[in-house]
Amino acid sequence: MSTHHIEPPQKSISEIAKYLKNLVPANIPETYTLKPMFKNVASEEDIRNGVIAFRDFLNLFYDHLISEGHLYFKLQKKPKSATDYPFLYNITDLLADIGYYGKLSENGDALVITELPSFIPSIDEKGNKIKAKNSFSKLIECLRFLSICGFSFNGIDLNAKKLKNTDFKLLEVTYPKASILLTGLKALSIADIELRTKRYKNDYNHDNLLLCDYRLMKEDETDVIDILKDFLHPLPEKVQKFALDLHHHYIDMGMTCVTIISIFEIHFAYLYIKNNGRISSSRNLYQRRIWEFSLCARYGYCLVVRAKKTDKYAEVIKKFPLDLQEKITTGYGCDRKLRNEPCQKGCQGIRIPLNDSILNMGKNIEAWLDNEV
Repeated sequence: MSTHHIEPPQKSISEIAKYLKNLVPANIPETYTLKPMFKNVASEEDIRNGVIAFRDFLNLFYDHLISEGHLYFKLQKKPKSATDYPFLYNITDLLADIGYYGKLSENGDALVITELPSFIPSIDEKGNKIKAKNSFSKLIECLRFLSICGFSFNGIDLNAKKLKNTDFKLLEVTYPKASILLTGLKALSIADIELRTKRYKNDYNHDNLLLCDYRLMKEDETDVIDILKDFLHPLPEKVQKFALDLHHHYIDMGMTCVTIISIFEIHFAYLYIKNNGRISSSRNLYQRRIWEFSLCARYGYCLVVRAKKTDKYAEVIKKFPLDLQEKITTGYGCDRKLRNEPCQKGCQGIRIPLNDSILNMGKNIEAWLDNEV
C-alpha cells in the first residue's frame, strides 16, 4: 500500500488572493447597533463608515496581491500545510498592531503608533523583555506592501537600504484616500483581539481582519442565514437559491447549523443536537455533522455528505443519475486506505462541487439527504 502523504503544490499567492477576495462581505448593513465597549472609539456612524472603507481597502489589497504579491511571497518548497502563507499572517499582525495600539488623532485622520509588539520587542510591567513574534525585516516588507495599497507611514524611511528596530520611535499612519478607514481598523482590531473566540488552543492569528468581520462588534447576534448569504454571494443565483432552500428545509426539520469561519476553512455544518445540558464548542459539534457546505482554497465551494445509512435506502439510490450513484456507492474515507491514492481529504465526506452542475441533481440530493438524516 502506498504511503504517499505529499500535499499537492501550493496555489500561487495570486490564486489565494482571488479566493480570499470572494470572502469579503459584499453587503454590509447601513445600520446596526454596536457593543457598548466601542463607544470610546468613535461614534457608531463613524465606525460603521470606517468598516465599509476598510472593506473597500481589502478589495484593493487583494487586487494588489493578485498583480504584485509574487514579489513579496515565494511558494514554499516544502510547505507545512496548504495554509502556509506567512506573508498573509504577517500583514494581519501588522494591521492588528496598528489598529489596536494606535491612538486616533483628534480629527480621526491618523493613527499614532509608539509600539508594534508583533514586530518590535517590548517591555512588560515587570521590566522583562518580550520577544517579538515576527522579525523587523518582515515589518518593513509589510509596511512597503501596505504603502502600495494606499497607506502612508510618517516616521520611518521605507526606501532606506538598512533599518533597525532601534530606528523605530513613533509612527504616524494615514490613509489619504479615505481617512475614516482608520476608525474602522481601530474598531475591527479591538474586536479581533478582545472578542474573537479562539478556533484552537494556539490560535493567535488576526485573520478576521482579512474577512472584515464586523459581526464581532454587533450587539445583536447575526442570524446564520445572513452569514450563509454572504458566503454564497459569489455563486450563480440559481445555485445560491438551491443552497438556501436546502438550509431552510433542514432547519425546519430540526437540524442545527454550526459555522466555522477562517480565511482557509469555512464550514456550514448541519447536525442534530440533543438537549443534554452540556455545552459543546463549535469544533466539537462540527465533528458530529451529517452534511455541510464548505469552502477551501483547494476544492472551492462544495456540498459534503458523511453518508452512513446508504444500505438502508439502496433502492432509492438506484433512481439517481449514474454519476451521483457512483459517488454515493464509492463512499468516503481515507484515500490511502480505500484507493491507494495520495490524501485528498476523502475522510471529510462525499464531496460534490457547489456549482451549476449540482442543479441537475438537486431533487436527488434532497432525497438522498432526507433518507440520510
